[in-house]
Amino acid sequence: MQLRIAESSSRVQLNTKPAINEKIRQATIDRLNFTGFDVDAIEQRLAELEREWDIERVIEANASSIVLAGLTLGATVNKRWFLLPAVVAGFLLQHAVQGWCPPVPVLRRLGFRTQREIDNERCILLARRGDFEKINNRSTREAIEALESNISR
Repeated sequence: MQLRIAESSSRVQLNTKPAINEKIRQATIDRLNFTGFDVDAIEQRLAELEREWDIERVIEANASSIVLAGLTLGATVNKRWFLLPAVVAGFLLQHAVQGWCPPVPVLRRLGFRTQREIDNERCILLARRGDFEKINNRSTREAIEALESNISR
């Protein structure tokens, strides 16, 4: 059995069912369509993106909570609970190397995105707001279309 190490930027997406990736991608497009080019709506959405937790952060918070619970239960209830942090550590290592662990499919179905997916949406919003006009040789509209055609692919 060979250990498969996925590239960092797309490892979660590669380990997610295509239908779920497409659902997340379509939800992003729907939000972008709703926001349009309205500056106030863009500002509001950018603020929301700053607060959005990516899937890595959710996995880290989930795993550390389970580890702390397992250590507490191991120290106070039964030493067998120490097995729980060991299992979680194994899953974290698997996630770090392969981009998959048991919570990933559940979290992706719930709509948690990768940082790359969040950043793609942010970049399109910034372009729509006009942030890249001074540094881009193409028109802002062409830049936005190029970004939108490459979203999450």
